[in-house]
Amino acid sequence: MKLAVLYNRTNLVITVTLLIIAAVIYFFAINYIARTQLDNDLSEEVAEVVDYVSTYHKLPKQVDFDEDQTVFIKTNQKSISPRFFDTTYVNAKEKEDEPGRAVETLIRVNDDYYKVIITVSRESTEYLLQFIGIITLGLMIGLLLTQFLANRYFLNGLWKPFYGLLHQIKGFNISEADSFKITNKRVDEFTDLGAAVDNMSARVRTDYQHLKNLTDNASHEMLTPLAVITSKLDTLIQHEQLPSEIYEQIEDIYAATRKLSRLNQTLLLLTKIENNLIVDHESINLKTLLGQKIKQFHELILAKQIAVFELLDSKEIVASKYLMDILLNNLISNAIWHNNDHGKLAITLDSEKMVFQNTGIPTELNQETVFERFKKGSKSEGTGLGLALVENICKFYGWKISYEYKDELHSFMIVF
Repeated sequence: MKLAVLYNRTNLVITVTLLIIAAVIYFFAINYIARTQLDNDLSEEVAEVVDYVSTYHKLPKQVDFDEDQTVFIKTNQKSISPRFFDTTYVNAKEKEDEPGRAVETLIRVNDDYYKVIITVSRESTEYLLQFIGIITLGLMIGLLLTQFLANRYFLNGLWKPFYGLLHQIKGFNISEADSFKITNKRVDEFTDLGAAVDNMSARVRTDYQHLKNLTDNASHEMLTPLAVITSKLDTLIQHEQLPSEIYEQIEDIYAATRKLSRLNQTLLLLTKIENNLIVDHESINLKTLLGQKIKQFHELILAKQIAVFELLDSKEIVASKYLMDILLNNLISNAIWHNNDHGKLAITLDSEKMVFQNTGIPTELNQETVFERFKKGSKSEGTGLGLALVENICKFYGWKISYEYKDELHSFMIVF
């Protein structure tokens, strides 16, 4: 989930929650104030009735106006607690029930006691609460709409420098000298982030250049003694009076020297692939290239009498011809060297995938380590980097490679 989406969602939830809580509190506060005002008005009317009785020693005439009613009921009770309560009464003018607020208390007229009930209309108060509620709801909707528009346009624009920097980081190439740039420097944090990333990338490039120089120099210096050793071994092998036991030892040294040379070249190639230093891309027809590679391995296939099954569709890719040669060489040679005599090799190619299936040892390889460096079988004479190199080439082009053992066949599948 993107940071802006998460922020907007969290902000919206918090804002709506606070607005609902505030609206509830606001409603009860306004309702309490309105009720208190009505109760104060009723208390004043009760006080007027008491003053009238004290002055004239008789009950005032019962009034029944549009909005209030006063009722006197003779009672034998000599003491009751005044109470305020909600009720309804019939509006004589409108001839319909209306909400009201009433007070009930006891007054004494000479030796008689009367229960006084005064009722006033709550209709204006209800209208006021409804009006305030509508205004509050409108303000909430307006606030949420304003916040949504602000988040959508203003805040998204505010995050543009961050996303621009993120895009530059994704496209970072250690071999290029481009610096990171912040397009908008109004936000200090983004400016500091850009400067920190730029400084870090500069240190990484410096360290990489030092390491590259060391690797290139070491590789170059290693090739010279290897060439000398190979040349001397060639001379020794051609000696006519060389004892057979010495000849076998020289052959072992010669093989180890060739292996060391291949190992050196493979490690250099892995370093180039991992640092995106391969740039010679061209359009390649995999069907044609596969056909050529199968012909190149024809003698090895005949030597082990392996039955080859091809099911190849035309597939065009844009890649390095050099890397594709290495990838196919490793996969085909791996399927041949680890195959059984009189075994099978099936190669399938279509628009979505390329699959190599071969017979071999009747057990599944460890899927967690099959593509690791220097992992090889006990009978293998290779460097242990072939499948690791294949995996790195696939990652370089965004392909997915997988291994499985099914129906006594070892399968390596590349999904484009």
